[in-house]
Amino acid sequence: MPGLNRVQLIGYLGRDPETRFTPTGKQYTTFSVAVTRRWKGSDGEPKEATDWFNIETWGRLAEICQEYLSKGRLVYVEGRLHTDRYEQDGQTRYFTKVIASQMQILDRRSEEDPALEASAPPEDSTEG
Repeated sequence: MPGLNRVQLIGYLGRDPETRFTPTGKQYTTFSVAVTRRWKGSDGEPKEATDWFNIETWGRLAEICQEYLSKGRLVYVEGRLHTDRYEQDGQTRYFTKVIASQMQILDRRSEEDPALEASAPPEDSTEG
């Protein structure tokens, strides 16, 4: 049976996108998205919790994110989970992120700022 690794998020950017390049010259952009969940507690009082997700985009999608996104923007992000493993101070550490394949801006800053939807082809979606 085939596996499925797909994530869909709607939330607000927690910081401006940061663009970097790999040693081979491939462009990637990272940013964080905050997703707030709301519910009623057992006492009937409203509760909320915010989850933060690290997002990584590659290729043309990375360029679009760098150009159009900024802290506070409401976005839809679709992609897959990826966990990096690294050593620090003799300990194995893990860092989970979303490798985005699609992004859509859901808010508009002004009338001249159209809603934007962008996708990345599968081969541009990650370095490794």
